Amino acid sequence: MAVVDYYKTLGLSKTASEKDIKKAYRKLARKYHPDLNPNDKDAELKFKEINEANEVLSNPENRKKYDQYGEHWQNSEAYEQSKRQQQQQQRAYQGQSGQAGGYSQHDFEDIFGNMFGGQASGGQRTSRFRGQDFNAELQLDLKDVYEDHKRTLTVNNKNIRITIPAGVENGQTIKIKGHGGKGTNNGPNGDLLIQFSITNTTAFKRDKDNLYATVDLDLYTALLGGDLMVDTFDGKVKLTIKPETQNGTKVKLKGKGFPKYKKAGQFGDLYITYQIKTPTKLTDKEKALFTELQKLR
Repeated sequence: MAVVDYYKTLGLSKTASEKDIKKAYRKLARKYHPDLNPNDKDAELKFKEINEANEVLSNPENRKKYDQYGEHWQNSEAYEQSKRQQQQQQRAYQGQSGQAGGYSQHDFEDIFGNMFGGQASGGQRTSRFRGQDFNAELQLDLKDVYEDHKRTLTVNNKNIRITIPAGVENGQTIKIKGHGGKGTNNGPNGDLLIQFSITNTTAFKRDKDNLYATVDLDLYTALLGGDLMVDTFDGKVKLTIKPETQNGTKVKLKGKGFPKYKKAGQFGDLYITYQIKTPTKLTDKEKALFTELQKLR
């Protein structure tokens, strides 16, 4: 099987910054996403390769291992552990025989044999390794995460049906266990880590499970009081405006905010700020009435 160069997959050099990696991944993931390339097997394969490359290079720890060990980066810890054991054995041997020396080719064959599924020189055991984790980014609108909903993702040429819980936050990551890379020698599969990128195209500002909105209030209703219909995330409600309401006044609508993550039936609050609109293009009669009011005050 050909060795994959993750840098080449993303069109980058080994000196690429974290920002370069993220930018390249997003661009290519959009281009080859299965939703945009239905029934295109080449695009599916390319999408898989892009995700694998991003999983390694976007993680500083994994990238360091990859730069040092290449295609065997997942087994770097096992290699280091085996190397330490070999060093201890070598020192013990030197202490007994009084002879000095470095590793032989046979030593390295033992180390890599243990790492990649071969047997130790004594034929005693075969090592099992956990598969690599896959990272994916899922772009949603704020409206998409107001309620629980199901979505199908394509990972490793397989369709995975997942439930996205209401109240997921921008930048949050959830783990789908066992849907990452395949383990080696019957080792456990890795996991799929999905990070959410949530855009907000609504009139509401979100802060965790609370929502904030600014509502225009005409001068006359602000002075005399009255009723006002305002939008919430799931419909309209009627508010009673108190007489002499001041500009910037805030009111709280309890339970009209955003769903609390994984707390069914629980919601934050909606905070409304009134912004009083001054009338324009007054008629002569209106000006006269305001002048009369000014004299009374």
